[in-house]
Amino acid sequence: MSTMHGGGDGEITRSAPAARALDGVPADLPAPRPPDLPADLESSRLRWQLAIDAAGIGSFDWDLRTGRLTWDDRLVEIFGYDEATFDATIEAFDRRVHPDDLPDVTGAMQDAISVCGDFHAEYRIVLPSGEVRWVQARGRALCDEGGTAARLLGAAYDTTAERTREATIARVLETMSAAFYALDEQWRFSYVNAEAERLLGRTRAELIGGVVWQLFPATVGSVFEESYRRAVATGEPVAFEAYYPAPLEGWYEVRAWPGPDGLSVYFLDITQRRRAQEQAERAAARLALLAEVSAELTGALDPATAVARLARLLVPSLADWCIVTLIEDDGRLRDIGWWHDDPALRPVVARYANSRLDSLTPESFVMQALRRGEPVVVPTGASRALHDILRPGEARDVLASLAPDSLAVLPLTARGRTVGLVTLFSAPGGTPLVGQDLHTARDVASRAGMALDNARLYESQRRLAEGLQRSLLTDPPEPDHLQVVVRYLPAAHAAQVGGDWYDAFLQPSGATVLVIGDVVGHDVAAAAAMGQLRGLLRGIAFHSGSGPADVLSGLDAAIQGLQVGTTATAVVARLEQTRDERAGGVTRLRWSNAGHPDPVVLHPDGTVGLLARGEADLLLGVDPATPRTESLVVLERGTTVLLHTDGLVERRGQSLDEGVALLQRTVAELADAPLDDLCDAVLERLRPSASEDDVALVAVRLHPQDRPRPPEAGPQVLPPDVPPEPGS
Repeated sequence: MSTMHGGGDGEITRSAPAARALDGVPADLPAPRPPDLPADLESSRLRWQLAIDAAGIGSFDWDLRTGRLTWDDRLVEIFGYDEATFDATIEAFDRRVHPDDLPDVTGAMQDAISVCGDFHAEYRIVLPSGEVRWVQARGRALCDEGGTAARLLGAAYDTTAERTREATIARVLETMSAAFYALDEQWRFSYVNAEAERLLGRTRAELIGGVVWQLFPATVGSVFEESYRRAVATGEPVAFEAYYPAPLEGWYEVRAWPGPDGLSVYFLDITQRRRAQEQAERAAARLALLAEVSAELTGALDPATAVARLARLLVPSLADWCIVTLIEDDGRLRDIGWWHDDPALRPVVARYANSRLDSLTPESFVMQALRRGEPVVVPTGASRALHDILRPGEARDVLASLAPDSLAVLPLTARGRTVGLVTLFSAPGGTPLVGQDLHTARDVASRAGMALDNARLYESQRRLAEGLQRSLLTDPPEPDHLQVVVRYLPAAHAAQVGGDWYDAFLQPSGATVLVIGDVVGHDVAAAAAMGQLRGLLRGIAFHSGSGPADVLSGLDAAIQGLQVGTTATAVVARLEQTRDERAGGVTRLRWSNAGHPDPVVLHPDGTVGLLARGEADLLLGVDPATPRTESLVVLERGTTVLLHTDGLVERRGQSLDEGVALLQRTVAELADAPLDDLCDAVLERLRPSASEDDVALVAVRLHPQDRPRPPEAGPQVLPPDVPPEPGS
């Protein structure tokens, strides 16, 4: 490098700032303020000098003709010299440059001088203490009129801190668990840490300088490209999760920050986390399915309804389509529920379900599952296997359109017997029913079997209880011009029938007796007690011919004396008439109430009221010594009286008074309806669909007696020895 030196006397000369040297002012001349230099320009130069000083930048001026190297105070300090030790030669510079970096720095200077161009270098210097620091220098070679470089001017500053930060960052990036890479403005890899090498499956040598879209073609058109380009375009960071196919075959959580030099990308392999999440979601879905099956089937009280619901519950959670089969009491199979995830194929499944049982051979999978009592699974090739065990016909033809790839037949068992079957099918490309899904299906089948059997037991109990109940509730009489209508609706649950009853009969005098009652309790014991009370009351009233109060007193005594052991509410009403009253078109109604809801009266003018007189008497079966009161009212012909049990006016969220008021309004709205229609409409409007109580109702309409008995009242039917007209 000494071959480039000119002569020199070794004297240190303070240089003007680099900016003035670059303006062509000789470094060895004093720099007084020119007399014509504007004050604002001098101020600007001063601010520039202060900024240079604040930034820690030193300037240099190397005169290539004389060899003198001029440094300002800052540069002398950076290189570890002082005024006494710096000899203003290029050798002083060479002595400080790290031996490994000196050839590159010398080459950069020679290149700039040879073409009168720019000089740029970053290199290490070694201070007298042995400390190594980094310096970055920029300059320019100035040429004379002949085109030969005469001076090299420039500036330099200490970059050790930056280098230390970069090294620290690099160490952090290399040791952190997250993968990191940087892309430049042309989408080329400019940095890759060790974790990124591992996750990307390529070395730094393979990645650095390569374009991301070319090295990883699956990113093109994916969320990766869309997110990266959006981050660069908006200057906003992005974060997303995405799957990259083979060869990586994994899920990644990606965060990308745009910067002036390109894009910085951090990413984590979350494949295991996603798999665990998917497994948790599948487990939650299985639990939800089991809960839904239990809830839906438990609420289905009819076996056919339960089966139909099951088919829709299992698709698409466990299969693409399915068929549910019911085993009838006589052992016959009946496909009663089916569903397909594809709406277009549901009619096809219906055709298959309606024809397949007749086409099954003894070797069919359905028959195998019935014989073994265990699931039969065909993991692949189900279409071919089914075709081979179906007799020729519609089922085999339709099967070609459905083309199942796998199937599983699961028995629905309960209490040691099979009550049905469910056949699950997967479409081509679907997942066969194996592993945890098969366990879930077996659990579903077990619950469905129990629910189906419970529904059957309920239906059997309901029919038995309702039959018993209705056998105790006889048809009403049809005396003279009275029309009597009765209704009985059991509770929604089989175990809750039994308490309510009605009755209507004639006493030997010809008077018509109406009874409505409710035994306390909702079970078979209440039904049995109701039968006893009804029979006792009927016998007492007929034999004694007594009025309502005496009849209830006699019943109270019988409850205690015969140790019936029950309590009940009841209303007994008697319609009676003398010849004069018949001629006057009126009828007397005498009644007694033992703690029961008051009857409703619909008058001929359409007004509605209650048969009430203060508080009702004590319930039956509490104290037989309690005196019973009796009330009397005279009714015009054309009047309707409605007796009912509390199941008609009591419901959740509604008080008894509100229920009674609603009943009166409803009767008023139906005043012109025939008596049968009125009773049906009252029940439809007032009784809840899922009532937990029985409802009994008896209504009587007093048709006018000066005209023929109306057709809607039916033919007159009287017991023997009862006069055809009251009072005769």
